Amino acid sequence: PRSRVVSSGAMAGTFATEVKLFGKWSFEDVEIRDISLEDYIAVKPKYAQFLPHSCGRWQKKRFRKAYCPIVERLVCALMRFGRNNGKKLMALRIVKHTFEIMHLLTDLNPVQVLVEAVINCGPREDSTRVGGGGAVRRQACDVSPLRRVNQAIFLIATGAREAAFRNIKTIAECLADEIVNAAKGSSNSYAIKKKDEIERVAKSNR
Repeated sequence: PRSRVVSSGAMAGTFATEVKLFGKWSFEDVEIRDISLEDYIAVKPKYAQFLPHSCGRWQKKRFRKAYCPIVERLVCALMRFGRNNGKKLMALRIVKHTFEIMHLLTDLNPVQVLVEAVINCGPREDSTRVGGGGAVRRQACDVSPLRRVNQAIFLIATGAREAAFRNIKTIAECLADEIVNAAKGSSNSYAIKKKDEIERVAKSNR
């Protein structure tokens, strides 16, 4: 059989020039609408990846996790509770399905929706414990941007996990619902409810 010779130009045309998540979702047009969280949510094209599985050593140094791409942080947050520890490929598959479902629900770029959800779910005020001679009382304090992002990812993952437990809905569907509701700021979202509760308690402890 004759061998087909493909010109290098045609070959170059078949390769992707832009890095897209799962080969589908672009990082180019994602914007962070909260100026205080811009440095802590890594979604710029600089942090773009095909798969949220970089094998990066994000925990080696303090504050380095701020540079971990936000989707990868969501994947890692799903690997909680002993039975799921270390199953990153399982978490990856869940997030992949979640993004498909989110796209069907909203017709928007799922990466953008996730960013909005993270911005909406981080509590801006929290209460800390101030001990004074055995009497411990709570004192309200502002929350740092990094902790807001950490807390938001944790709350979103926890809400999805609790919704999917002993339920006919899959974890991907629950996570998609959680993120879409959180992005809208709807109180159907576990994360938004928790955030409001934390801020309400903090307000009463001012």
